[in-house]
Amino acid sequence: MTFRASVLTLYPDMFPGPLGASLSGAALQRGDWALEAVNIRDFATDRHATVDDAPFGGGPGMVLKPDVLARAIDQVATDDRPKLLLSPRGAPLTQVRARELSHGPGVMLICGRFEGVDQRVIEARNLVEISIGDYVLSGGEIAAMVLLDAVVRLLPGVMGNADSGLTESFEDGMLEAPHYTRPQVFEGRVVPEVLLSGDHKRIADWRRAQSEALTQHRRPDLLEPTEPDPTE
Repeated sequence: MTFRASVLTLYPDMFPGPLGASLSGAALQRGDWALEAVNIRDFATDRHATVDDAPFGGGPGMVLKPDVLARAIDQVATDDRPKLLLSPRGAPLTQVRARELSHGPGVMLICGRFEGVDQRVIEARNLVEISIGDYVLSGGEIAAMVLLDAVVRLLPGVMGNADSGLTESFEDGMLEAPHYTRPQVFEGRVVPEVLLSGDHKRIADWRRAQSEALTQHRRPDLLEPTEPDPTE
């Protein structure tokens, strides 16, 4: 079964963008996954192809119209793929969520613009809001690319070594241990002796200890118990 990604956007020419290169691009060419970019503006009905309007109650900016977006969603939502709205209000994208999505049939991603999306279409179409970080972008397109890159690389056959993804940061809830390669001495800095020992248990224990120490120093929040995601 091919993983299918549909991106609803006002800027379809932004895709595939970076997703057409490297691992995701090669996988796209092989047919390991499929990508379609749907122009939301195609679903406007007036002669000016209006997709936004001023917010009720006043305030700056414009809001994406619910009727236009709903028509776009209904055109594409012909299966049970999750419908995700890229939004700074959403639950954070995590490695766990990316892996869960990689096991499914695909995703429908809605890229917000302007001041946001009319709340009624979010509720009426059961959109799940998801965020890639605590900051605001000009629109959801780059966020959609980030999400897709995180998911596509986990699809079977995309990474050359299937075990590569199992030792990365966040896979076991911690940051990844430091890496070293040749030359053995670089600007007076040497590779830790344990990595040259050939003792696989010692190496594994060292990497685990390094991972724990790095996580405690840089991301202690990862070691704290997490509350269940209310959107699940």
